Amino acid sequence: MPRVLLIATTTGYQTRAFGEAAEYLGIDLVFATDRCHQLDNPWRDNAVPVRFHDEPQSLAAIEDMAREGPVDGVLAVGDRPALFAALAAAALGVPGHPPGGVRVCGNKLDTRRRLAAAGLPCPPFLELPVDADLEGFLGDVAFPCVVKPLALSGSRGVIRADDPGELRTAVSRVRRLLARGEIRQRRDPSDAQLVVESFIPGREYALEGVLKDGVLHVLALFDKPDPLDGPFFEETIYVTPSGEPDTQRDRIVEAVAEAIRVLGLHHGPVHAECRVNERGVYLLEVAARPIGGLCARALGFRGHGDRVVSLEELLLRHAIGEPVHGYRLEPGASAVMMIPIPRAGTYRRVEGVSAARAVPGVVDVVVTAKPDQRLEPLPEGASYLGFIFTRAAESGDAVRALRQAHDRLHVVIDPPIPVV
Repeated sequence: MPRVLLIATTTGYQTRAFGEAAEYLGIDLVFATDRCHQLDNPWRDNAVPVRFHDEPQSLAAIEDMAREGPVDGVLAVGDRPALFAALAAAALGVPGHPPGGVRVCGNKLDTRRRLAAAGLPCPPFLELPVDADLEGFLGDVAFPCVVKPLALSGSRGVIRADDPGELRTAVSRVRRLLARGEIRQRRDPSDAQLVVESFIPGREYALEGVLKDGVLHVLALFDKPDPLDGPFFEETIYVTPSGEPDTQRDRIVEAVAEAIRVLGLHHGPVHAECRVNERGVYLLEVAARPIGGLCARALGFRGHGDRVVSLEELLLRHAIGEPVHGYRLEPGASAVMMIPIPRAGTYRRVEGVSAARAVPGVVDVVVTAKPDQRLEPLPEGASYLGFIFTRAAESGDAVRALRQAHDRLHVVIDPPIPVV
């Protein structure tokens, strides 16, 4: 029985999907998560407890696990697990992304430096220590600009500023976010810096792919039909296949492939985000992991038969050395909406879910928020309310079904209680 190590956080959405795919394929899936190491198997998944900030001790735990039987492949869900997966793959002697490349991809400032040094399209940017006096940097900033923490994902803490006053407000807001206990306990040295870069006009796209020995195999190219111009950058809709002409799609794929080469990734899943305008294709990020959340449910693939294969199954097959270049997206169009959180407060319920599911083209509506959960929108928030999935013959129809379904939802959130 092939054996695959999956590294994730205990709150990762995709672990169940990987578990189901592994069971179908007859793969022994071993979890390594940031669970409490003091409790005996609290999540009932027999996961190896790791601490992403303590790489030597966590790698030792992985190597102890590997003595029970060889590991054929390593996968990760999430950005911090992606780095640890690269380290684990190197330690276990199985194919994977080089740790150095994954470190660069996980740091927005290092990514910008690497892309700029290679002469790839890159906005002007500067490094801003979190505790620095902003006034000394204002003369070097071109507006509009975007403030970004280096290692947070999902557009968290990303804020546009159009003038010095807005920049002061944005930097103060991001500083307060990085000072929160939940972020400080990550013990990530990248949180001591920010990057301030010029705003890139244009449309955004996302590419899902997998690398085999440095060669990119594109699994899906997503359009993002909603404008993402700020002041915050909450992603809502992904739709595939892209409606762009072949020349534009080829332009995006070539730029992503070149950025992957420059950043130093080599073998495994990749998820890239880019902005495109008349001046070029600007890579916002390249992550050494698959698409996050439940968005992978929007992707289904077919190989030699009629059976639909999930992204998780495809990646497991790749991890154990099976070829995946013969898999193609299902015919038709597929779209997903990451349901935005409309306001801060205590979540109670979502009304209208049945009506939303009744919209033609809707595959499912999944509410992931839990009753009594404290919700917070971007730029401070780190989650979505849930997901809507649609399928249609054309991309435009799939997007319209998403919007119609979303219009039928009514979110009940109690306002936060003021602290006096």
